[in-house]
Amino acid sequence: MQHNIKDILSKRILVLDGAMGTMIQRYKLEESDFRGELFKDHDHPLKGNNDILSLTRPDVIKEIHAAYFEAGADIAETNTFSSSSIAQADYNMEDQVYAMNKASAELAREVAEEFTKKNPDKPRFVAGSIGPTNKTASISPDINDPGYRAITFDELVKAFREQAEGLVDGGIDFFLVETIIDTLNAKAALYALQELMEDRKQEWPIMVSGTITDASGRILSGQTTEAFLISVSHVPLLSIGLNCALGAKDLRPYLQVLDKEANFFVSAHPNAGLPNEFGAYDQTPEQMAAQIGEFLEEGLVNIIGGCCGTTPDHIKLIAQEAAKHKPRKSHQIEVQ
Repeated sequence: MQHNIKDILSKRILVLDGAMGTMIQRYKLEESDFRGELFKDHDHPLKGNNDILSLTRPDVIKEIHAAYFEAGADIAETNTFSSSSIAQADYNMEDQVYAMNKASAELAREVAEEFTKKNPDKPRFVAGSIGPTNKTASISPDINDPGYRAITFDELVKAFREQAEGLVDGGIDFFLVETIIDTLNAKAALYALQELMEDRKQEWPIMVSGTITDASGRILSGQTTEAFLISVSHVPLLSIGLNCALGAKDLRPYLQVLDKEANFFVSAHPNAGLPNEFGAYDQTPEQMAAQIGEFLEEGLVNIIGGCCGTTPDHIKLIAQEAAKHKPRKSHQIEVQ
């Protein structure tokens, strides 16, 4: 990166973009959009496989990135949340994983460069999104067989390594291992990333973001926020944070734990409140920005954005709120 991300984070709060899936839904795309010419004869339905749109409807993905940057985002997440061979097996698209990740990174990079060129004083960054996959290494999917595992650690490492190869070849600035529901999956991703960096003799900063799934204050595999932090702290992370599952108001006490204990920068991208009975998110940009403003005032985070249900309208007000506050400070974070 031409810009020292740690130096920037020590001076101001950076804004992460909002929900890619929420924006894609607005386009009301059909099966033909997901297939395009490239996969018109594919043997499996593809509608709903949002990540494949980086290959078949790149115009849509670029428009979404641009809308978030226009709203004030500093960081774009690549359209690769489910771009692992494990997740893509649902669509028989495992052989497209590298191409999907590389194309997604290139699209985000292209738009980021356009906005950085317009305003060099506000550089835009690209975070390579690595989602949790739909299989967990710590939890049995079979209630009658608690010892059963649908995936092994080595299989996860292989899948995450393939995904990461495409992301770095596409030009990301850093990785975002996000929406972590199983810390063992996250450890596999971190191992794969460290292995990749060692082989390539190059380093990319790593953001990690876990998901508190309910009022117990634990991620799905059972760890508290503090235990989750300790479990991944062996890696020299850029940031540790929380996203998804909860809205800003409910996320605040767990961010306070990270603020107290973390030696890294802290991030948060909550949902637009909690889903209603139809699975939609009703929290307005004004309501969400007000709740986020409370923990920005408290100095809890260095990176703030939005997850499920958030749009450029949400990010615009969040960015305006972030500009009013100073970033979280910690004498334990070294700026190099």
